[in-house]
Amino acid sequence: MLNVIRRGLALVATAVIAAQFVPSAAYAADYQVLVFSKTAGFRHDSIPTGVQAIRDLGTANGFTVTATEDAAAFTAANLAQYKAVVFLSTTGDVLNDAQQTAFTSYVDGGGGYVGVHAAADTEYDWPYYGGLVGAWFKSHPAIQQATVKNEDRTHPATSGLAATWTRTDEWYNYRTNPRASVHVLQSLDESTYSGGEMSGDHPITWCHPQQSGRSFYTGLGHTIESYADPAFRNLLLGGIKYAAGAVQANCAPPTGNPGGSTTVEGEAFTSQSGVQAASHTGASGGKTVGYIDNGDWAGYASVSTAGATGFSARVSSGGPGGTIQVRSGSATGTLLGSVQVPSTGNWDTFTTVSTTLTGSASGPVFLVFTGGSGSLFDVDTFTITRSSAAAPVEGEAFTSQSGVQVAGHTGASGGKTVGYIDNGDWAGYASVSTAGATGFSARVSSGGAGGTIQIRSGSATGTLLGSVNVASTGGWDTFTTVSTTLTGSASGPVFLVFTGGSGSLFDVDTFTLTK
Repeated sequence: MLNVIRRGLALVATAVIAAQFVPSAAYAADYQVLVFSKTAGFRHDSIPTGVQAIRDLGTANGFTVTATEDAAAFTAANLAQYKAVVFLSTTGDVLNDAQQTAFTSYVDGGGGYVGVHAAADTEYDWPYYGGLVGAWFKSHPAIQQATVKNEDRTHPATSGLAATWTRTDEWYNYRTNPRASVHVLQSLDESTYSGGEMSGDHPITWCHPQQSGRSFYTGLGHTIESYADPAFRNLLLGGIKYAAGAVQANCAPPTGNPGGSTTVEGEAFTSQSGVQAASHTGASGGKTVGYIDNGDWAGYASVSTAGATGFSARVSSGGPGGTIQVRSGSATGTLLGSVQVPSTGNWDTFTTVSTTLTGSASGPVFLVFTGGSGSLFDVDTFTITRSSAAAPVEGEAFTSQSGVQVAGHTGASGGKTVGYIDNGDWAGYASVSTAGATGFSARVSSGGAGGTIQIRSGSATGTLLGSVNVASTGGWDTFTTVSTTLTGSASGPVFLVFTGGSGSLFDVDTFTLTK
């Protein structure tokens, strides 16, 4: 009887929530959006036009817009009234420490961030922001026409677009390639314009979860003309609605690429001691981090050490060579590994050195350089190789199901789980492939009898890859992690099948496939 009541209350709650988020012009104040356009560097003349375009989108689509360039708006109390905050071509250092703390709590607690164009040219000394936006600006060529590849046309921002889109804009190069940590929606075909510097893989629009919140960024939007383009306005609208939580979308980072390595330009450091950028014709992008003496270091705030298992660097040395230490968090942080750099005979002769990394850390990468006297070596690029555990999948993000429902839990990731699970119920995840899967873990809770999770491929009766028992945790808000190895070969989408006794068995907060 309790289970029936629980299901009934959930159905009522679900109906109420659905009613609240029906997008309609009849609901002029469904939610509020803050547009922030403060600049401490270059100021784009398209900002006023962009603000008006977002106001117009709000009027037509059920949200109100407040525009400001006053960073004092970034307090916990003020931000709480907004479902999303748009950084519209902001530049430079625009928030102080207290404002950064308020905004971090806002996003991680369930708020939305939208970055437009020069939002990537903002807050270089704030590592959290680098992860939030996805990648920082490096350079751009002249404004010109290029072909945009729409990689995912199921997202609300890109659903109305063809496979390719030819348009004119100012095309940003980024200091790092964000693909390993975001869900790429659009990329540039570098063969269709001059000045692309991302080795042929050039994301330009992407999204990703951020703790309990959501992030959307597009590099488009430099020109005034962009904001009159219906296709670009729809891109903005879809991004805002996703960030505000008004529509659902798959923004999970990639799950099917074991390793998902990150390659970084050496000269793209965000903090340093002693080093400088050095020009070399044979270097990637024509530059290295150089003038390296013993004890110098370079930090890369947007490059996380989370899951790092390997390091390689393209180096040159007309000096004595030396050692690169790979550290996490600071120049004196956790030492993950080190690699020797030999003399290569001159500063324009490059070679690659590599080493494995050990230990557990999640701070930004710092490279510390040691050796003898004089200039030691230059670093052109370096690559961090990561473990192949995929990003956690929210249990409630199922695309098909039998019997289960979404349940609210304060202590759950995103505040929700897949719950109301009875014997024989199941949940399917169409965007999560079982290809190469070797392990499974899940964060679960149970105020009931517990039971078993079967991991199957293709359907609820598909290939059984493994199963794991879930014990009662003593309450629906007490979570623990269970894990198992997976065997067999399959490539279909993941289906979780739940078995056990009677009544509600357990809830699943998140699960992770290791490949």
